[in-house]
Amino acid sequence: MKEYINENSINIALSNLSQIVFEVTDACNLKCKYCAYGELYEDYDLRNNKTLPVEKAMYLIDYLSNFWNSNKKMSARKNIYLSFYGGEPLLNMSFIMKIVDYVNNKYFSTDIHFLFSMTTNALLLNKYMDYLKEHDFSLLISLDGNHYNNSYRVDKYDNNAFDIVVENIDKMRFVYPEYFEDKVNFNAVIHNRNSVKDIYHFFKTRYHKIPKISELNNVGVRNDKLIEFSKTYRSAQKSLYQEDNYNSIEEDMFMNAPTYQSVALFIHKYSGFVFNDYVDLLFDNKDVNTIPTGTCIPFSKKMFVTVNGKILPCERIGHQFALGEITDEGIVLDIEAIARKYNEYYLKFENQCKTCKRNKSCIQCMYNVKDLNDKPICHGYMDESCFRKYINSQMLFIEKNPQAYYRIMNDVIVL
Repeated sequence: MKEYINENSINIALSNLSQIVFEVTDACNLKCKYCAYGELYEDYDLRNNKTLPVEKAMYLIDYLSNFWNSNKKMSARKNIYLSFYGGEPLLNMSFIMKIVDYVNNKYFSTDIHFLFSMTTNALLLNKYMDYLKEHDFSLLISLDGNHYNNSYRVDKYDNNAFDIVVENIDKMRFVYPEYFEDKVNFNAVIHNRNSVKDIYHFFKTRYHKIPKISELNNVGVRNDKLIEFSKTYRSAQKSLYQEDNYNSIEEDMFMNAPTYQSVALFIHKYSGFVFNDYVDLLFDNKDVNTIPTGTCIPFSKKMFVTVNGKILPCERIGHQFALGEITDEGIVLDIEAIARKYNEYYLKFENQCKTCKRNKSCIQCMYNVKDLNDKPICHGYMDESCFRKYINSQMLFIEKNPQAYYRIMNDVIVL
């Protein structure tokens, strides 16, 4: 079998892993209609109001510290983000406090520096904001816009959470204005009860912030919920272009706008002036095999740990694709088996990717393609005609917005 990645590839990824996301509980104090762990979907473990044992998280951190201190670590910086996810992570605050204390005490005299982040619905923010500020947490607060825009985000009694959430956010902003400005951001899900314009204007007007806008995950939807899903789903880019003043919104949103994200990738992959690292700069790597699909090498960006101790490369992947597990005895992570499984998956896409004209800049994660274990068909495939349209659309955007090119090169590509 052709080998696209091997054990060494994954060992390097683990040695340079910069983020661990812990699903600290599967319990939640909301029952959002579109939740990825709700009635629309089926590719997740059963929700049982469980909590992740803190000992398992400690096992994992200690296990990974061996990689972070290895000679495969490419950067002198050893900043590691520990991110807390749910469910609603603030429902298991004792876990979070214990982990923060554990790493701050055990790794205090080492050159590993831990940073903390959290995705939260903010219902309990008033109770824990002092602690979060004290430990300099980066917060991503989930809110979909104004009261009506937020009407899918409800509690178990079907009450809109908007008023409580906004009250808590406003309180934090008043008590800790500098922390709010520097460390608090927002994520809004776009659907049929809001729009990019609604979301943008709400956060810009009320909080002077540019939110991240996410679309509903279209993978793992239950067959009997496809009609409901299609009624709820909205494309962020289509929503943006329906607005008369979309240019000004788009420019202000910058990398939170789908068009800027697309153009930045285009410049990165096709300009010939951007290099991933010094090896890429100094040596001609044109003949290096391109890995099929745009799937990340496992753990090259993050590691996700479910409440049941399953280890995945990302929180947006179905739990049936777990790559390892944390047991009561320790870490089960067969790196050779992971490499073999990935190469098996890559082989399924090889012929499609060879003829796809966009294989150089593919962003299609194979885990988001249906029938991955059978005969997957990539819905991001581009023939010559589609690729020309893609190139033309990117070039047209740059021609109409020349400042976008310089802004991307200065603020995004050159770091």
